[in-house]
Amino acid sequence: MAEVIPFQATRPAPDKVASVVSRSYDQYGAKERKAVMAYNPFSFLHIIDPGFKFHKAVQGEQRFSMVRNRYLEFLEEGILIREETPSYYLYRTQQEDYSTYGVFCATSTADYRRDVIRKHEETLSFRETLFADYLQTVKFNAEPVLLTYPDQPDLDALFANIMGEEPEYFFTTTDRITHQLWVISNPEQISEIREGFKAVKTLYIADGHHRSASSDLLARRMQKGSHREVPKGAYGSFMSYLIPESQLRIRSFSRLLSGVGNRNPDEILIGLDRFFRIQEKGSTPFEPTEKHQFSMYLSGLFYGLKLRKHSYRFSDPLDALDSQILYKTVLEPLFGVTDLRHDSRIHYMCARMNALKIKKMVDKGVYDIGFGMTPVNVGELKAISDAGLKMPPKSTFIEPKLPSGLTIYDFQNPNV
Repeated sequence: MAEVIPFQATRPAPDKVASVVSRSYDQYGAKERKAVMAYNPFSFLHIIDPGFKFHKAVQGEQRFSMVRNRYLEFLEEGILIREETPSYYLYRTQQEDYSTYGVFCATSTADYRRDVIRKHEETLSFRETLFADYLQTVKFNAEPVLLTYPDQPDLDALFANIMGEEPEYFFTTTDRITHQLWVISNPEQISEIREGFKAVKTLYIADGHHRSASSDLLARRMQKGSHREVPKGAYGSFMSYLIPESQLRIRSFSRLLSGVGNRNPDEILIGLDRFFRIQEKGSTPFEPTEKHQFSMYLSGLFYGLKLRKHSYRFSDPLDALDSQILYKTVLEPLFGVTDLRHDSRIHYMCARMNALKIKKMVDKGVYDIGFGMTPVNVGELKAISDAGLKMPPKSTFIEPKLPSGLTIYDFQNPNV
């Protein structure tokens, strides 16, 4: 059973919330980010990019300290406020083609270590260390780990009742996404939520592997006793957003390759014949529609690649994953791609109308060949996590993408 803990969030003042919350820093282009910060003094981006006011890029420990200063300034000016009692925060987001809800809470680093909170991606140690250093200095976490769990009818009914009440926040951002948030501080409702989650044996990381790993690294540092000023309850937990499996949306990444050498299309097709039944689809963009089927765009033509039933063995859940199949049958043997994270010839793209965008990129000569596949489903994600296996990089694009600064977990004032 996972601990699902209410906490005292720092959050935007209700009259400024639409101006404060932002997308994740790396979701902005440089020009857009500068424009937002130039015209919106309340944007959370001013906290994340504290050198902007001095027209200077700052890095490392200096930046971390200045992030902390900006955060405290937002508190002093009343742009951010601190919750008075531990609460859960029910959050619903709606856009043109997608609506979902979940709950902000704190979860335990002990559960992360005990594999009650399960992973499906590898993390990079240098990024874990960097993020842990950052958290140790700024002393808050503004981006939650996205965790999913099997749908629970009792919790769904409780959340539906709460969403029938007036929300604390109700606003729409310029990306046409509507946001609603309910503060759940009623002791009876908090008890109901705690009881409801007792039926959930395992939580699965959908997005935020490095955030959870760095929080655990920080907790282990603090437990050594060298930094006693931070309460154990704070560094023993991290902020999460829990979402029922049915509310999660997973999209796929396409793979594009450059530098395939002098190999002509016929040679590539013959190489693929070992593992795939190949069907030419013409120049019209083609998207795969079933598992173990791939699209390929090469020399002005799309092809459907259907894995031969007896050509490839599924020995574990990872072997049955399409991104792994593509790696083991195509990228590695035909093109010599052995390092999916660092090989400069491979590019990952997640976009609507992927096939059309693959065609444009290859036709322009930016890349030589492109591959598409169907998205991973929740069952595959859980099976790989349960088996202790790790997906290849860029196997999933998980939604919702949560805003920054909507709820903040303050290590010095968590009261979890």
